[in-house]
Amino acid sequence: MGKAMTKTQIASHFAEKFEMKKKVVVQFFEELANLAYKEAVNQFPLPGVGKLVLVDRKARMGRNPATGETIQIPAKKVVKFKVAKVAKVEILKKFMKI
Repeated sequence: MGKAMTKTQIASHFAEKFEMKKKVVVQFFEELANLAYKEAVNQFPLPGVGKLVLVDRKARMGRNPATGETIQIPAKKVVKFKVAKVAKVEILKKFMKI
């Protein structure tokens, strides 16, 4: 596998692809992120990629790995990203060809 793309490389790719300035592309992605943070409570879909979801995690028993002591882990809310089925299929199809 190769290296992950950087924020600058992603911005450059979209700027070239859509003939836009990099600054505008970066602003777009920043606004998309802000909207996702705000709307994650109601689920935030990224069409063809997946969606951000806020999930309630129940209280449970756990174990302190250092001491082995059993501890109570309280209930809490967590953010999850559910990958879209079409994204899974496309990514795995490309991965399997390598």
